[in-house]
Amino acid sequence: MAPDSAAVAVSNELPDFLWDDALIRRYDLSGPRYTSYPTAVEFTPKFGIEDMVKAAGRSRAKGGAISLYTHLPFCAHLCYYCACNKVITKKRDKAMPYVERLLKEAAMQAKMFGADRPVSQLHWGGGTPTFLPTDVMRHLMAGYGELFNLQTSDERDYSVEIDPREVDHDTLSTLWELGFNRISLGVQDVNPAVQKAVNRVQPQDMTEAVLNEARRIGFRSINLDLIYGLPHQTPESFAETLDAVIDMSPDRLSVFSYAHLPDRFYPQTRIQADTLPSPQQKLTILHNTINRLLEAGYDYIGMDHFAKPDDSLSVAQREGRLHRNFQGYTTHSDCDLVSLGVSAIGQTDDAYFQNHHDLSAWESAVDAGQLAITRGVGLSRDDRIRRWVIGQLICQFGLDRSQFSAQWNEDFDRYFADELSRLQPMMEDGLVADLGTALRVQPAGRLLIRAICQIFDLYRKEGASQRFSRII
Repeated sequence: MAPDSAAVAVSNELPDFLWDDALIRRYDLSGPRYTSYPTAVEFTPKFGIEDMVKAAGRSRAKGGAISLYTHLPFCAHLCYYCACNKVITKKRDKAMPYVERLLKEAAMQAKMFGADRPVSQLHWGGGTPTFLPTDVMRHLMAGYGELFNLQTSDERDYSVEIDPREVDHDTLSTLWELGFNRISLGVQDVNPAVQKAVNRVQPQDMTEAVLNEARRIGFRSINLDLIYGLPHQTPESFAETLDAVIDMSPDRLSVFSYAHLPDRFYPQTRIQADTLPSPQQKLTILHNTINRLLEAGYDYIGMDHFAKPDDSLSVAQREGRLHRNFQGYTTHSDCDLVSLGVSAIGQTDDAYFQNHHDLSAWESAVDAGQLAITRGVGLSRDDRIRRWVIGQLICQFGLDRSQFSAQWNEDFDRYFADELSRLQPMMEDGLVADLGTALRVQPAGRLLIRAICQIFDLYRKEGASQRFSRII
């Protein structure tokens, strides 16, 4: 799936990030985010339940640790920018029936994948996981504890996404008690005008209070999510937000680009297009943001992620063992992904599979005692090779030829002769350097890493990138 812990890091001596307007204009097209390869657009209904059962059996035979993801779709409030799979409701009593079905689904998958395998990574995403009342959270985690081999060591990576508006006096202490040790807080912007325009009014002191309480309890890694490109944002206003966030000193920061697609995501119709920053303003915001975070001492992990130098993401990148999956960048490269809940995507070494996106369809499948997958894809050897290459580039900003040969028993230059030819213009433009022993993404290429990765994407060779968001 990804390089093991002995992988050779090729990014240790990379110089600082470099912004180049001309190159950005040339290469800022659309393309995948490469949380998987093949990407989700290649998933097909032809990949059915029997295929998933076989993939899980191969995973169980292989053994090793697993990652356990849970999608909790409920939100009490509608954020107008959101493109996630969610259910807007104030009715907290919807949580327990959903959790009971999660546990029924978990029982099926634990048997398939192997209940004794250590769960070294666990994540609750959404939606708003903290929509769940604390007694429901306890019930869910207790059920997981009976079905899976949950871990208590410091090496575990158990994280949860938190909406500070959905935090009661005992929410954080309950999450800590249940074994979570990392949290991610949704912030987006601290400017009141921006918050009002996207229907997410969240006072800055509320966010600070949650962050400070999490630190007091002992959470060792805290991430804050920001979004640029929202209504009424300007380079000046977002700089103020950034200063406020840097003062909070999170361990990690995710700075996402807002894609205004009201034809695809109905809630976005409530955002007036003429209130959005112009494309040039968005680029200025991003440029200033990267510079400001680098000045503040954060490492640029890649794409839209930043971390302090002592954070595990930064350490993993320096040591050549950073990985990327549907939860973004991660340090657990050796884990197959068991995913539960509506629209959740699971992964083994040679397959991906996704649950029904529609809540009622997912419920019906689980109630019938069936796996709820609706599509997926089996990976060929070529898919796995290309996934490894793309993973090296997007995580380590480089690729070592001898490591590739050792991993796949192939000659890199022979296998990718066509790709290296198509990579040549990027080399001439200074995005990538060929050092002979390794390919190295240059400072000007870091921001355009998705464009570089597309060179090695066989499914994008004939184009069809319009199904993806813009690279920047």
